[in-house]
Amino acid sequence: MKTSHHYLKISTSEAPKFYDITAHIESIISKANFESGIVVVFSKHTTAGILIQEHEPLLLEDLTNLLQDISPKDKEYNHNNFAIRTVHMHEDECPNGHSHCQHILIGTSETIPVIDNSLSLGKWQRIFLVELDEEFPSEREIIVQLIGT
Repeated sequence: MKTSHHYLKISTSEAPKFYDITAHIESIISKANFESGIVVVFSKHTTAGILIQEHEPLLLEDLTNLLQDISPKDKEYNHNNFAIRTVHMHEDECPNGHSHCQHILIGTSETIPVIDNSLSLGKWQRIFLVELDEEFPSEREIIVQLIGT
């Protein structure tokens, strides 16, 4: 059994938005000559998640609307009240409580079986980085860990 890890950087500019990263993951698996095991795709962010879903534009629009309906940007969030918040504050802090709330619906990682050097995704499944924080363009860091042979 072997383990390797790889870093993937994805530039984002909109939110909420679904960025299909499947081809990036497939490339990592191919270059690593990874035959069998699992791949873990992990976002190092609390306002950008990883999700497996169908890449169908109207569905992605529905999912975007769902995220915005469940946790709208214009709602009041304690996290955005900089007059009382004292934890994890920094100079260019932005009001992104909605992004954190949306993140709990998506999650931080996905684990996918790899068989014969290929992702074992279903016919319509794709891997997405879901950007939730639109305050400024970001470069998101994804860890891709391969565990197997």
